[in-house]
Amino acid sequence: MLTIRLTRVGKKKQPTYRFVVQEKHRDPWGKSVEILGHYNPHTKPKTVVFKEERVKHWLSQGAQPSPTVHNMLVDAKLITGSKVRNAGSSKSKKKDEAK
Repeated sequence: MLTIRLTRVGKKKQPTYRFVVQEKHRDPWGKSVEILGHYNPHTKPKTVVFKEERVKHWLSQGAQPSPTVHNMLVDAKLITGSKVRNAGSSKSKKKDEAK
């Protein structure tokens, strides 16, 4: 199954991210099928660049975006619908289990 997700690139403590198409169970830093854009959270305002035609192509081919990428696509109005709640960290899961 193909997924559209973020992969971290850049220097130490200065991350930038790429939007890539990969197999879901592949290492995020491994080979990707295609690079679809980039995201820089350190600029004001945050820079988000998509190759819109290619994103639509991969979504039509059945690629599933990760929750974070899904929310960014909703913000960019490339897909319709509501935002998805991210799974969260293991700390929040442990708090929920304790309750």
